[in-house]
Amino acid sequence: MDYELGDIIRVTRNGNEYEGVVMPSVTDHIVLKMKNGYNVGIELEGAEIAIIERKSDAKPTPHKEKTPINKKLPNITILSTGGTIASKVDYRTGAVTAQFSADDIVKAIPELEDIANIRGRVITNILSENMKSETWVDLAHAVAEEIEKGADGIVIAHGTDTMMYSAAALSFMLRTPVPVVFVGSQRSADRPSSDNVMNAICAATVATSDIAEVCVVMHNSSSDDMCAIHYGTRVRKMHTSRRDAFKSINSEPIGYVDYSDRRISTNLEYTKRGEKKLELINTIQPKCALIKFIPGADPAVLSYYIDTGYKGIVIEGTGLGHVSTNWIPEIERATTAGIPVIVTSQCLNGRICNRVYDTGRDMTKAGAIEAEDMLPEVALVKLMWVLGQTNDMNRIRKLMQNPVSNEIAYCSLK
Repeated sequence: MDYELGDIIRVTRNGNEYEGVVMPSVTDHIVLKMKNGYNVGIELEGAEIAIIERKSDAKPTPHKEKTPINKKLPNITILSTGGTIASKVDYRTGAVTAQFSADDIVKAIPELEDIANIRGRVITNILSENMKSETWVDLAHAVAEEIEKGADGIVIAHGTDTMMYSAAALSFMLRTPVPVVFVGSQRSADRPSSDNVMNAICAATVATSDIAEVCVVMHNSSSDDMCAIHYGTRVRKMHTSRRDAFKSINSEPIGYVDYSDRRISTNLEYTKRGEKKLELINTIQPKCALIKFIPGADPAVLSYYIDTGYKGIVIEGTGLGHVSTNWIPEIERATTAGIPVIVTSQCLNGRICNRVYDTGRDMTKAGAIEAEDMLPEVALVKLMWVLGQTNDMNRIRKLMQNPVSNEIAYCSLK
């Protein structure tokens, strides 16, 4: 049977019928994308194939007129960086492509028309593991531009794998008078269990609220009941695939959005809309490293970063923030050379304290800086941002050990 990618066909085999769009395959099986969104692979041997519709015969999607502006609603800009939530499945080919005009967004999620006027803007179209610090800088600049143009809120569609890094980066780079909301999707739009619509609606709701923070809005539970609103510096992806993968660490969420009525409830204090003037501080030092200490690790691991031009180092230590004693001379060598060494914990929950055991005291004497209760990746991003502002070790220490954007629970100035 002469079928092509994108054709709709019916395959009958062993008394079972399967109907769907022909997808690319790397095996001898036929792969179909069925109407329920799932893919099925079928062996060719013994299969009967009937073509339902040729791809070339499909009627084009009629042009949709531009969505009119509703002057009674606030204006939201949705910035796309790529990732699952910013993509659309083409059921003619099975391909996933970026579709990000304002009309595309509203067509995919029409409920957004009841929340705000939507403007769409593509910043980049990459998988989030391909993010770089330069992209964070570009993204922060784009957010500032949209706010200056009159946006009442910003939603950033982002891949989930590294969203916590980007959210932390913008938390340090921006002082914002309006909400800046990161949102993603754990499951693609072609899956019945996709979380993209609920997450997007809840994110848009927060973007029109008075919560003028850089925050992350994602499913709070495995059910479609509510989304949690997390500080951009307190959130972490804690599961590879669950819809409620994102959790606040060492903090409660700021609050929640009820999906049924879009009502927001809050737990914590937050910066309110209009309290701060827009400020962009987006100079960053990318040559920083995050090193995970493991038992028996050779201090040459640390030596590599000292000797190859890195400007800052964050160590994920054990427990209260420890490394083995043979690492301490290298820590001192780094700090003597003007390379700050920040110590965090692999435990994630809890606060660093290097004044309990001898190793910790020796690390402090060697010049290591405690990261308080910061997450390791947040400490890394903060160090990159701090080194973009100063090279003075005393100033670096003070900035790293005191809160800039909710990344540290209250502590006295040091």
